[in-house]
Amino acid sequence: MRHLVLASILALGSPSLALADSADPLTVPIDQARILRIPRQAGSVIIGNPSIADITIHDARTLVLTGRSYGLTNLVVLDTNGDVVLDDSVMVSTVEDHSLRVYRQGSRQTFACAPTCEPKVTIGDDPITFESTTLQVQRHDALSQSSN
Repeated sequence: MRHLVLASILALGSPSLALADSADPLTVPIDQARILRIPRQAGSVIIGNPSIADITIHDARTLVLTGRSYGLTNLVVLDTNGDVVLDDSVMVSTVEDHSLRVYRQGSRQTFACAPTCEPKVTIGDDPITFESTTLQVQRHDALSQSSN
């Protein structure tokens, strides 16, 4: 009898699990933005983990989703009545186009090649390379800001 009850629960639960697994998440590359148009006016917009993705409300029906760090989180949009407009997973992944990764004895350095290869700040790179490249980018940005 116990096996019959367990089999019934599994059989009833399987379709909903299959439907949940078949839905593809919204994808956005790290450090890039994606425009989302929604069918109804947004009243509230919630990101599960703001360190993975960020959302900006451009207007009542246009949102801008930005990838901040690798990972999976969720996005919930409610209309002004509190009804769900969108409830979806968000996956932030790497950008492979025009990228080159160099591996040396367990350490990694990433380059952006468009068309010349230059160091790129990428999560997961060797800490010394990451810090050095980050410092150079920050100094470059500071020089750009001071000239304005």
